[in-house]
Amino acid sequence: MTHWSLALRDVPAPDYADAVIAPLPPGAPTDPAVWAREMFSLAAMPRWVAAALLLRQALVPLLRIPPAPRDAFAVTEVVGDEALLALDDVHLDFRCGVAVDAPARLVRVTTTVRLHGWRGRLYFGVVRLVHPVVVTAMLRRTVRRLAR
Repeated sequence: MTHWSLALRDVPAPDYADAVIAPLPPGAPTDPAVWAREMFSLAAMPRWVAAALLLRQALVPLLRIPPAPRDAFAVTEVVGDEALLALDDVHLDFRCGVAVDAPARLVRVTTTVRLHGWRGRLYFGVVRLVHPVVVTAMLRRTVRRLAR
């Protein structure tokens, strides 16, 4: 496993960054794309997270931010033990690296964000408060779902 995430490759000086790490359950898959797809699947998300995303879709037009595209959380690239999700939008650039370190038995989710303009700062000012809680809940749920 590399010591730096792909999430930092395209956003080397982010306005926001965090990482959440969880133990890899015995028997769980080690393919990072499997982890990323499961973690960002609406069907697999905690219901309150899915509801928050739906609320986001309804409210962002008030800031003249376009709703997120259907494939906003699609895996765009896999390099070694990490899958990358990437989206560039008018208000921010988002990267999320989902890495599986099989020898260390860890899963790491790294998020980086570069903000654009007042809309990005306003939007992410709210998101920043809940982002670590949301990602932690999503990763915990994914760990439970992928444990065998």
